[in-house]
Parts: sequence; C-alpha cells; structure tokens
Amino acid sequence: MRRVRQGAASRGGSTSHTLKAVGDERVLTSVAAGDTFDGEDTDAAPRLWHVTLSVSGAEAPLKEVRRGLEQLAHDHPFLLTSRYANDHAEIRYWEEARDLHDAAAVALRLWGEHRQTAQLPPWEIVGLEVIDRETYHQRIAEGYGPLPATPVGVHPY
Repeated sequence: MRRVRQGAASRGGSTSHTLKAVGDERVLTSVAAGDTFDGEDTDAAPRLWHVTLSVSGAEAPLKEVRRGLEQLAHDHPFLLTSRYANDHAEIRYWEEARDLHDAAAVALRLWGEHRQTAQLPPWEIVGLEVIDRETYHQRIAEGYGPLPATPVGVHPY
C-alpha cells in the first residue's frame, strides 16, 4: 500500500485514503489503522477520546437493562454515564488511546464482549461517536454537543 503525506488525501482528519490507478479506473483505498505517514512519530502518547456508544434492539424489562448497565459500570469504572429505555441505551465515557482507530475499536467491542458477564440485552450497536478532548470541549463552549455528564451514573431517559 502506498503511504501518503499526512492530510494529503484526508477530508475530515479522522481517516486517510489514497487513490490508486487501476488501468484507467481510480480506486479509493483506506490507510489501515496503525499505518504511519512519512516522518510521523510512531511513539505518540495516548490521548483522551470522548466516546458515545448507542445500542438498541427488542424490548427488555427496564429493571434488567438498568441492572446490566450498572454491572457494566461496576466492572469498568471508566464508564461515565448511561441512559436507557426498554429498547435502547446510550453509554458515554472517556477512553485513553493512541488514536481514533484504537478508541473506536475498543468501543465497538465493549457491548459484545461484556454482554454475557453483565447480562446485557442482546442489542446491536447502532451508533458510535468518538471525538478528541479538544473537540468535546470546543462543542461545549459553543453551546452544542453532548453536555457534560451530570449526574454521573445510570439513568433512565
């Protein structure tokens, strides 16, 4: 895979793509997570990422949903806040990771890996937002985006 200069083919800054010529056709390919750009520091320190994970599925008893989310929060105290209803939930927390790819990968595994141990409903992930700390605070300062999670804990919608 051809490596590109940082930002050369990126539009949003969160992923990078390169265009390769295949015959007369141009094909868009992704730069894999963990690939480095020429001259990029590979030993970058971990950063904080604000994660919002949304899940939904068939209705489940509210008591069971709450108990499962409380168990998940107990098992993983990094969970900041959870909101829930009988057919969906939202989990928000801070993740320390090297880059967005790592933070998103951890978030996408969270629900499935802990579904059995925390006895969570068999819901699917329907949404994921991962933003860096600076973007989170900028959104708050501008009056939009997710408000700081207060009170911390597990709460109904």
